[in-house]
Amino acid sequence: MSTPPRYPSKYPEDVTVYASDTALIVVDVQNDFADPGGSLYVPGGDTQVVPAVNHQISLALEAGASLFYTQDWHPERTPHFAIDGGIWPVHCVAGTPGAGFHPDLRVEGPSVHKGAGGEDGYSGFTMRDPVSGEEIPTGLAAMIREAGCLRVVVVGLALDYCVKDTALDSAAEGFDTTVLLAATAAVNLNPGDGDAAVRQLREAGVTVG
Repeated sequence: MSTPPRYPSKYPEDVTVYASDTALIVVDVQNDFADPGGSLYVPGGDTQVVPAVNHQISLALEAGASLFYTQDWHPERTPHFAIDGGIWPVHCVAGTPGAGFHPDLRVEGPSVHKGAGGEDGYSGFTMRDPVSGEEIPTGLAAMIREAGCLRVVVVGLALDYCVKDTALDSAAEGFDTTVLLAATAAVNLNPGDGDAAVRQLREAGVTVG
């Protein structure tokens, strides 16, 4: 059997060494973010991020690491959306094609749905009650611990929102956390948001490769 080609990496290979105690979290590689026709398309989501994420999935599986996925999974109306006072266009409504994984994404593990009850927030680990602001765990931290993982690698979309907040929460949970820049991309709603996210991650002790 021929060996599949390795995706060209922009980061040192030692950043991506996986083992059985590593969890790879694939954040929100969904059609509304990763497809040019999506309602909140992140430039490079389809051409850059999906192939790079698939490369990391292959490396993780070869090493016996655990894989977890997250998906925005919103109701039709939520304070997260601009029509109800938020900042975002309607996206990733539960059960719609936009909420589905990009068709080229390799899916090899369970997915945690975020915002199904109208909650706000970006992290794969926590959500916020839109009225009280109370944080609500998604169960992802418990799943990672149950798998025996101590290290977390975060990839997916988008760097300056869901990837950043997922990685920050991962570090706060005590996991040795890495974000791979070659396997993510920023929305850059404001110029420089992606660079600011990288600085914030590094200040929190997250390895950014």
